[in-house]
Amino acid sequence: MAEDKTRSLRALDALNFCNAGIQTGLGPFMAIFYTSVRHWNPGQIGTLIACQSLVGILIQGAVGNFVDKSHHKRILTATAAVVVALCAASIALFSNYGVQIGVQITIGLAVTVFPAATGAFALGMSEENELTGRVARNETFTHTGNVIFAIFAGVVGTFLVLGGIFYTAALFAAGMAVAVMFIRQEHVNHEAARGGEQKQGDGQEQQPTGFRELFSDPRILIFTLAVVIFNVSNAATLPLVGEILSKDNHGSNSSWQVAAAVAVAEITVVLVAMFAGKKADSWGRKPLFLAAFAFLALRNGLNLASHNAFYLIGLQVFDGIAAAIYGVLLTLVTADLAKGTGRFNFLQGSIQSAMGLGAFLSNLAFGWVAKSAGFNVAFLGLSVFAVAGGLLYQFRMPETGGQTNV
Repeated sequence: MAEDKTRSLRALDALNFCNAGIQTGLGPFMAIFYTSVRHWNPGQIGTLIACQSLVGILIQGAVGNFVDKSHHKRILTATAAVVVALCAASIALFSNYGVQIGVQITIGLAVTVFPAATGAFALGMSEENELTGRVARNETFTHTGNVIFAIFAGVVGTFLVLGGIFYTAALFAAGMAVAVMFIRQEHVNHEAARGGEQKQGDGQEQQPTGFRELFSDPRILIFTLAVVIFNVSNAATLPLVGEILSKDNHGSNSSWQVAAAVAVAEITVVLVAMFAGKKADSWGRKPLFLAAFAFLALRNGLNLASHNAFYLIGLQVFDGIAAAIYGVLLTLVTADLAKGTGRFNFLQGSIQSAMGLGAFLSNLAFGWVAKSAGFNVAFLGLSVFAVAGGLLYQFRMPETGGQTNV
């Protein structure tokens, strides 16, 4: 049994690794593709990317609630992965702007499954004292996949065809569908996977906490607002950098630069995620989350100094540090807030909706700011939002990780 569960956990590693095609391939590379191949302006691109986020805002909580109740998480994840694979290929195949809006909306519907499902697998396949390490391991495998994908996409986009990046993303998404089916059903504790109290003896599942009671916890509202602000100050940055790198280059020439920017950030995440996981219990969640806001503000502020390609690529180290801390703590703080409620996936889905709201506002607003006032004004605004988020977290959000010892 132990050996079988090890295989299931390795399948979870593979699932997170293949998630890279969605996180990386459907983000900054869309900006250079739409700029260089479709010749759309920053406002159009920001609106297009924002459509995906808007869908997540509307349905992520409902999807999380469904995942809480479902004992078929593997089938749900595999189906969503196949849909994303088809949509990723459609980005390259269809040039009509209206069609692309439809593709982004469909992607937005499908990808809502992945955060809830991967978080549920982490809770449902780990003992309580193993959760922090498991979440950090998930982040490490996801961002290792991002590095591999970015390098591969850079080669394909530079030496073959820019649209080939999205066929590569489709292959990674298809890999998710395969990987998740190697997770054994009996190795997932569905009560633990939704943040419920595990009962002894009768095997019955607890009645989950009511929605009104859940949201009466002020920590949840403050954390949700902090997540919105974090994503407002983060989501538009790399697409804007991608547009700068594409502005004076043909797409094939700029694709390696965007790939390098992504790779620098993701390598940093791989190096920092395990550290963040180890320190999240001993230092506490709050100091680390404040550090993420600080690095995000620094990264956006330093973008003002120069638009030199190598300088912008180097600055992605700060993006990687912020993303590593945020990625680990997002699941851990949500699990802290949902502990004993039986509503982990619903709460995570609601917070993912907050992420989507932040990303939607970021791409929509700062895409048009960059078009009308310039990239530096957009970066300055992004930095101000990061500082505001840090202040909110410092003065209004308590520590959620229990006792700490520095």
